[in-house]
Amino acid sequence: MTNTYAVVLAAGQGTRMKSDLYKVLHPVCGIPMVEHVINHIRGLGANRIVTIVGHGAETVEETLGGKSEYVLQQQQLGTAHAVQQAESLIGDLGGTTIVVCGDTPLIRSETMAALIAHHNGTGAKATILTAIADDPTGYGRIIRGENNQVLRNVEQKDATTEEQKVTEINTGTYCFDNRTLFETLKKVGNDNAQGEYYLPDVVGILQAKGALVTAYVTDDLSETMGVNDRVVLSEVERVMRRRIAEKHMRNGVTIINPENTYISATAEIGRDTVLQPGTMIEGDTVIGDKCTIGPNSQIVNSMIGDGTTIHSSVVLTSRIGSATTVGPFAHIRPDSNLGDHVKIGNFVEVKKSLLGEGSKVSHLSYIGDADIGANVNVGCGAITVNFDGKNKYQTTIEDNVFIGCNSNLVAPVHVGKGAYVAAGSTITKNVPESSLAIARARQENKEDYVQKLNLN
Repeated sequence: MTNTYAVVLAAGQGTRMKSDLYKVLHPVCGIPMVEHVINHIRGLGANRIVTIVGHGAETVEETLGGKSEYVLQQQQLGTAHAVQQAESLIGDLGGTTIVVCGDTPLIRSETMAALIAHHNGTGAKATILTAIADDPTGYGRIIRGENNQVLRNVEQKDATTEEQKVTEINTGTYCFDNRTLFETLKKVGNDNAQGEYYLPDVVGILQAKGALVTAYVTDDLSETMGVNDRVVLSEVERVMRRRIAEKHMRNGVTIINPENTYISATAEIGRDTVLQPGTMIEGDTVIGDKCTIGPNSQIVNSMIGDGTTIHSSVVLTSRIGSATTVGPFAHIRPDSNLGDHVKIGNFVEVKKSLLGEGSKVSHLSYIGDADIGANVNVGCGAITVNFDGKNKYQTTIEDNVFIGCNSNLVAPVHVGKGAYVAAGSTITKNVPESSLAIARARQENKEDYVQKLNLN
């Protein structure tokens, strides 16, 4: 079996993005575009992956970690010069090398595998990934001979009128015999307007020597889109979002309006779950079977159990059990853990808290830094008062407790099993098990007092 290597070109600054963020780190469906490329290459089982970095090198390496080896292109002198930087790592190895741009996140593992198989099967020294474009303006054209062999790659500016009518374009992804690639790179010159060394010149040099150069045509032009500005980034995001949605729908997820639903590339969603319009599933979120999410909900890096409903709410880095309901208009902040059959109602905020099975916080409440047991009912407007302006404190509520409306539990405080807290109480002391706690001023009615004040 032929060894396979990959060189990812990720050294360009991307000035047309007009951004402080290095171009290849701009996210597409939640993942930096260069990481999409690396992940697709890893899907090939490549023996080695070398990423050529330049501007923002440290940030790229931090983002990709051990998924790749790295070489620094200190001066950006063109694509051939960039590939040449990998010679010290793989230049003397036998096998096939695929060269991919780090700003083409839509290219699939399957397409790269087909390109490599075509290259190896023909015995070519170089193979160009091509596509058919309705409007090929700006792209290099692939000129073929009578027997369909590739005669040459012609840049737009050098193409004749007839050649400009050709719709088969060079996508900028290549396969090479590895040793031949690095031997030929030494012969590439920079006699051009930019004074740079261009990778397509390798193809011309090989053809001039009589080496076999072939082309493999992908049937999906969108895969080859390279991101150069925010407009193309938006289009790539649209295509990727649709691709992700289709994958989930084919796996049994109902998405009411795919064009208005946003799912990260790493999210997992169970069968018979329904995603309503406006839903955003971000990060490494895992959603179980038979859930209903949305409309207009955001879930980030969270785990959602089977049969749970999240309606018009935000869930951040938390765990939610099965058959639980959240919302509408609830905010589950990080490090919260809601058990099974829990109810979190409208305008409830939960932060870094545990709620046991069957507990309910139905309306207009704040639960922060709290450990709440099973079958607890927290009434409307109740608050765990967890912050004294400097430090946060814990509230503990045991099983089967009833917290009346508009109660303040001033932490640190502990409410024992089966206790009741009367509505309107401000609890500053622990409440024993099965006790009734009342902490409010005694009501006193002043009869005829309004008339005495002459208010009517």
